Amino acid sequence: MPDVEQYAQWFGRPANAVQQDLESFAALLLKWNAVQNLVSRETEKSLWERHIVDSLQVLPVLGASGSAINALDIGSGGGLPAIPLAIALKGTGAQFTLVEPIQKKVSFLRTAIRELQLPATVFAGRVEQLDSRETPVDLITSRALADIDGLFALVHRFFRPETVAILHKGKDHAVELAKSRLAWDFDVILTNSATDDRGVLLRITNLRPKSAV
Repeated sequence: MPDVEQYAQWFGRPANAVQQDLESFAALLLKWNAVQNLVSRETEKSLWERHIVDSLQVLPVLGASGSAINALDIGSGGGLPAIPLAIALKGTGAQFTLVEPIQKKVSFLRTAIRELQLPATVFAGRVEQLDSRETPVDLITSRALADIDGLFALVHRFFRPETVAILHKGKDHAVELAKSRLAWDFDVILTNSATDDRGVLLRITNLRPKSAV
């Protein structure tokens, strides 16, 4: 089991308390995954590296702004990266909204949030149904939902001057970024993934549609 203390400076609680909750979440995820497709079955043996640590690596990319944030996670599925992040930031004042339209996955997410007493709620629907005027957002996360252009179309209305999106992307990120530049203006910082040799985390700020010429 990988040591999560490398991320401890961003935790809202002692590392051993965070570790214990992460272990409980991992056990719950495996239990539910036996009857649901929350994560790929072939990744179960590397659950900590492929899913838990992969989620926690958002913390250093987010940086010092990790306290008292309102976070929006779209296409939450098995709760990655939102649940590990909510576990890590419990006690900081951070609040998470997980968006998931599939009812069986909603049930899992609500169970995990209730059992671990996390500062999070689940919106059982599509992100297009969420009113951005009533949902101030500091952080947007998403993992394995859509290409970058598609993600921008889903989340741009939530962007305020201080909003940051941190997106997990794979080996095709350069092509996806180039495509997205045709329709969107934004600033981006790339950080190499700690768990995928070909993956990156994209830190997106100042997202806005390109002005019509």
